[in-house]
Amino acid sequence: MEDGSDNAIRTPTTARSLWSDLKDAIRGTEADYTQISMGKAVFLLAVPMILELMMESTFAVVDIYFVAALGASAVATVGLTETYLFLLYSIGMGLATAVTAVIARRIGEKEKEKAGVAAVQAVVLALAVSVPFAVAGIFYARELLALMGADAWTLEHGYRYMQWTLGGNVVVMLLFINNAIFRGAGDAAIAMRVLWIANGINMLLDPILIFGWGPFPQLGIEGAAIATLIGRGIGVAIQFWMLFRGSKHLRVLRTQIRIHGETLANIVRTSLGGIGQMIVAMLSWIFVMRILAEFGSTVVAGATIAMRIMMFTLMPAWGMSNAVATLVGQNLGADKPDRAERSVWVTGFWNMGFLILVSITYNLYSDRLVGIFTEDVAVIAVGSLWLTIVSYSYFVYGWWMVATQAFNGSGDTVTPTKINLVFFWLIQIPLSYVLAKVLGFGYHGVFWAIFVSETSVGIFTLWLFTRGKWKTVKV
Repeated sequence: MEDGSDNAIRTPTTARSLWSDLKDAIRGTEADYTQISMGKAVFLLAVPMILELMMESTFAVVDIYFVAALGASAVATVGLTETYLFLLYSIGMGLATAVTAVIARRIGEKEKEKAGVAAVQAVVLALAVSVPFAVAGIFYARELLALMGADAWTLEHGYRYMQWTLGGNVVVMLLFINNAIFRGAGDAAIAMRVLWIANGINMLLDPILIFGWGPFPQLGIEGAAIATLIGRGIGVAIQFWMLFRGSKHLRVLRTQIRIHGETLANIVRTSLGGIGQMIVAMLSWIFVMRILAEFGSTVVAGATIAMRIMMFTLMPAWGMSNAVATLVGQNLGADKPDRAERSVWVTGFWNMGFLILVSITYNLYSDRLVGIFTEDVAVIAVGSLWLTIVSYSYFVYGWWMVATQAFNGSGDTVTPTKINLVFFWLIQIPLSYVLAKVLGFGYHGVFWAIFVSETSVGIFTLWLFTRGKWKTVKV
């Protein structure tokens, strides 16, 4: 039986109820997340978000697997291109954070028409943001790669990967924003299915276009970018069809397709903090990669593979954390701040337990995990060292994920920005440089600097969350 009281915090207790809830989570449900038991609410939202992000990370792993067959320089090309994509992602994810918060608050207030209007404004912003990145990618790919210290192979052959990837970035932006709309509304299952279809097509086309299977030409690393563009473009088309057809919690009407100044300004205002926190984190990563690039393509390749493995293994944790953003936003909209806070503690303990298991796995099998993607002994050594060192911070880092999403879900996107600024720019970057270059620890020093910054940011963010000021934020 479901317990709708605010005091109910439980998870499915029988195999039958677990199976029933799992089916609801995957196919979607009209459940009111401000009323059902907390354990069930977290489960229904987290499962599709976990599966969504696992498919995303599965694609990232498969993509780098095929690209790795082209050599270390090809892998380094992907890694260097992603340093700029991370800047794009920071804006897209920042907008998505604001969109989820605004949509969730409107749904919690039972204002579905206003939620539809907000969805349209979010799409307008996504289109506007994509234009400058497309121009930069198409016309200045070589210059951007050279700025990051790319080798001769990348500048001669790999630059086309960046042209396709940044030039067609609008599909990535729209995929982010539309899925943020679905998640905020409580339709996480739709976001999951869209990403499964999009990335399934990506993975099918990757080897076909990279290696020229069948009647298709051998496009090399350029084929990986084209496969991504096609797959995600199809995913975006499905998203728009679902938005206008109507989901279980939200439908966009044709009459709502217009600029609504007040709503647009509200999303922009809320997104500034979200974009800020992502830009701070992503630019920190760019500087870290720039430091690593000075130690050669082998180090960059090892770090890139390790990051893909981390993306894959961390996705369940991010899925659970994303569920918190929806629960906090909807419950604050329904004027239930205590229930919003409990969603964070329940999810946080689940997250911590999962990441402890991941950390143990890294310590036992890091070399084997990296070895899946390359036979280069030097690359394996770099990647496995990264996984081992960074995993020591995971049990704390899991709480940072959840607490940050609680701030974001409430609409307080400024606080995480300030936190990221201090711990990533004022601690991680200087410490990476000092340990690697000044004290002579090389790339080992960068890995230990990341461990220090991620451990300290997790402890501080959780402490700040307990102060409770996020409960009073208006969106």
